[in-house]
Amino acid sequence: MNYYNEIKNELINNEINRKVKNYSINKSDLDTYYNVGKLLLDAGNQYGESIIKEYSLKLTEELGLGYSQRNLRNMRQFYKVSQKWQTLSAKLSWSHYCEILWFDDNKFQYYVKISELNSLSIRQLRERIKSNEYERLPESTKNKIINQDKSNVVDFVKNPIIIKNNSKYDIFSEKVLQKLILEDIENFLDELGNGFTFIKSEYPIKIGDRYNYIDLLLYNIKYKCYVVVEIKVTELKKEHTGQVMTYMNYIDKNVKTIEENDTVGIIICKQDNEYVIKYCSDDRIIAREYELV
Repeated sequence: MNYYNEIKNELINNEINRKVKNYSINKSDLDTYYNVGKLLLDAGNQYGESIIKEYSLKLTEELGLGYSQRNLRNMRQFYKVSQKWQTLSAKLSWSHYCEILWFDDNKFQYYVKISELNSLSIRQLRERIKSNEYERLPESTKNKIINQDKSNVVDFVKNPIIIKNNSKYDIFSEKVLQKLILEDIENFLDELGNGFTFIKSEYPIKIGDRYNYIDLLLYNIKYKCYVVVEIKVTELKKEHTGQVMTYMNYIDKNVKTIEENDTVGIIICKQDNEYVIKYCSDDRIIAREYELV
């Protein structure tokens, strides 16, 4: 079998399809690079790894730029990954896949899913990878990804939560941290996961004769529940969980409807204390550290 001619024909046909059938460019790319990847793997098995360099030089000379050794190895890797997962999302472009092809299985699957769910651009995907988003997920969440288990509202809340200090504040307080979050609320909601929407800061609730104020009240559309967020610039303390639990109970009794799920609490703190959460009586409460960048 003449692997080179087969590869060349696949790539030429793809260029034709890209010009004639503009609506299906992405599918044509993925199909072509899948087929080329298989041929490259077979050719490599027969002639050795050096065949990549040889084919790269010939394709570049005959077809032009775009067929570097790196690109050809990406095509071969794309075929290998496709074989492992059987079907890959056509909603992602070839450029998306090139960013994540060489990740381990679970990390790869995670970025495929979030790119698809959030319609991430290449730039947005790169930013998430650069921020070590996957590495900041809890191990329990990674296990759910592996086992394809059903997730809950707080599974994809990162730790630490990255908060941008664009104003470069030196003096720090809970009010300042809240201000930074509100200045870039979209980024903050992304740090929490999917489906979070912002309702109000300093949300007033009346307990007895006194008003209390929830730092941030959110709602998760996907899981149909309110989310109480409390901000602390100290180590997590047991009184913090008591405070957020009180606020959650208030929302459950006075705000949420019968069709909605129980309220969840997130405490953002300077330093987590695993023992406080371990012995907290309500497993709907989680704590996450914050990191300023």
